[in-house]
Amino acid sequence: MNEEVDTAEMNSSTARNPSPPTPGAAPNQASVDELIAQFDEELPSRQLSPKLERAISIVCFVVSLFVLRQVFFPLQSGNQFYLMLFLACILPLIFVCYRPGFVRKKGTELIDRHDDPGVVDWGLAVLAVLTSLYPVLPFTILGSGGGFDEFLNRQGSLSQVDIVMGGVLLLLILEATRRTTGWILPAVCVVFFLYAYYGGYLPVSWPGSHAGLYFSQIVNALYNDASGFYGVPLDVCASYIVLFTIYGAVLDRTGAGQFFIDLSFSIFKKSKAAPGRTVALSGFLLGTVSGSGTATAVSLGAVTWPVLRKAGYPKENAGGMLAASGIGAILSPPTLGAAAFIIAELLNVSYGAVLLWAIVPTLLYYLGIFLAIEIDSRKIDVEEVPLADKKAWKILKRGGYHFLSLGIIVVFLAVGIAPFKAVVYATLVGLGFAVIEAIVKHRGNVAAIAKDLWDIVFGALAAGIRSVLPVAAVCAAAGVIVSTITKTGLGQVLSDMLIGAASAVTDDPTVVLILSAIMAAVAVTILGLAVPVTASFIISWVIIGPALIALGVPEPAVAMFIFYYAVLSEVSPPTALAAVASAAITGGKVIPTMWQACKYALPAFLVPLAFVLTANGSHLVWQGSIASVGWTFLVSAVAVGCLAAAAGGWIIRKAGPVERVLALLAALFLLYLQPLSIGLGFACLALAVVVHLIVIRNIKRKEVQP
Repeated sequence: MNEEVDTAEMNSSTARNPSPPTPGAAPNQASVDELIAQFDEELPSRQLSPKLERAISIVCFVVSLFVLRQVFFPLQSGNQFYLMLFLACILPLIFVCYRPGFVRKKGTELIDRHDDPGVVDWGLAVLAVLTSLYPVLPFTILGSGGGFDEFLNRQGSLSQVDIVMGGVLLLLILEATRRTTGWILPAVCVVFFLYAYYGGYLPVSWPGSHAGLYFSQIVNALYNDASGFYGVPLDVCASYIVLFTIYGAVLDRTGAGQFFIDLSFSIFKKSKAAPGRTVALSGFLLGTVSGSGTATAVSLGAVTWPVLRKAGYPKENAGGMLAASGIGAILSPPTLGAAAFIIAELLNVSYGAVLLWAIVPTLLYYLGIFLAIEIDSRKIDVEEVPLADKKAWKILKRGGYHFLSLGIIVVFLAVGIAPFKAVVYATLVGLGFAVIEAIVKHRGNVAAIAKDLWDIVFGALAAGIRSVLPVAAVCAAAGVIVSTITKTGLGQVLSDMLIGAASAVTDDPTVVLILSAIMAAVAVTILGLAVPVTASFIISWVIIGPALIALGVPEPAVAMFIFYYAVLSEVSPPTALAAVASAAITGGKVIPTMWQACKYALPAFLVPLAFVLTANGSHLVWQGSIASVGWTFLVSAVAVGCLAAAAGGWIIRKAGPVERVLALLAALFLLYLQPLSIGLGFACLALAVVVHLIVIRNIKRKEVQP
């Protein structure tokens, strides 16, 4: 008889008995934090001494208050002035909180964990403050400076001190990016910088040759212009992303994560597929708290892996399920990933519009995961595991207010309230419910209530800033790439090269678009393997975006196409950090876990192509009437079902090679979303079902024969 699984009991048990992470065992919270640090997109921060940790938390808290003040009382000197102050607050914290080097041991154990910053780190932090604040200092340094307005007046003719300060700040940003995300993105920035400087030496006949820029011109574009360091990426980070990280920290500290998991367990009762369904639903809900695919997968695995193991899921299948469900959180409204805010800014649309574009793709993505889970539960013949006997309505009654703050974001965006204000209001609502809960919990004990609330408010605001440090470094560094591409015209050159490569094969516009889209998908995915999602999207948008737009694809479809492939790098071999982290939880083999994650996420690899290949495909990102959106969703849903059958090898029973190939062809035809191809798709699907039924009948005949 299967024992009932209670997630709360499981969590309390691991908390009472902390132990080192063991592959295949349910990790405790310390192990979860360590795994997230090791396998998340950013490198782990230092383990600071208690006194310094407290001091840094206080600084982060003050910075949060400054950011929140900017929402309702913006500085009169303008947005660029605010971004300079924001960078002056963030950049020094990176040198204090992140190591100059990072080494991993085999497995999940980290080394050099307890190390406060040294003299060099403190020196870089001071230098970061000086170079970031230099443009706004009211006094002169070595005869230059003298205030923000004076600095702007020198645009195009910077003084020697300006150039030195800008050059040093460039080096500091590259070093901060290296410390937080690794060496690849800084190396890419260096390549673009060298291209800007030495481009004038390239033969005129070469694609991408340009007049060349002097060092002072490059620094001017990065340091003084309203682009470069202070362009759209950092603006979005300082105005939107930081507020959403604070909001996520508030949700986390008020127990939203555990509520979402408990609710998911209570919804799915006795069923073979119940554990897998719980993973998928929990992954979607937890994404509103973590904002990271890898972090969601690890946090989810810590609770659900024991259930999946008891049900009989192989380690690799379970790991793939966790990874795919985790990254789905980045693709799903109402929070999405950091790149979604950049989409809104680049396309000059509301963040609510971007949320609308993501609805249908999200439904298709999770439909694919649920179908893959159903197929696996039959193929593997997992055992039925009774989940905790908790009534969903009781859990909703206890913690349903967590949904209210999410709803407030959506409603406020719908009525036209700016997203940075909407998320602040939602945060305040979450804190308001925390006040009520503290009052009920402590029964009028004012001191205890005040302590609980201070812990939540102080901890959430400090954690929000700490979480945004790597993103801010990436956004500032991405400004180097965007500025270079803009100043040299490289984006248009690379766009023409992409179209030219496709046109060299054929003159047919349809085939050119198909080939360009496939090459673009591969390019974005490969780029995503090397750099974080946010940087991958920004670089791809300025290089690949113009090519697809030139071929007649609507901008929203192009933006969502690039966004999806940038995110999918987290489950794409050979890196697939979300899959690697999930394998560390389950103890499964890493490469097979990656392929299982690809199987579960397969719709996300193919559906984005539908966005750009035909005009009808743009309906999937809500470009058109409700009727057009509805029918393209239904056709695409059938296509996702065909993909699940082809990847999982199951229709009614185990499917053979012929049925699987026919199902795959059906999916590809259906996703092209043209009348003829849709007809061919349904024909292939019908043929696959007929062949499958014939095979089943023959098997049954053999089984009844003596």
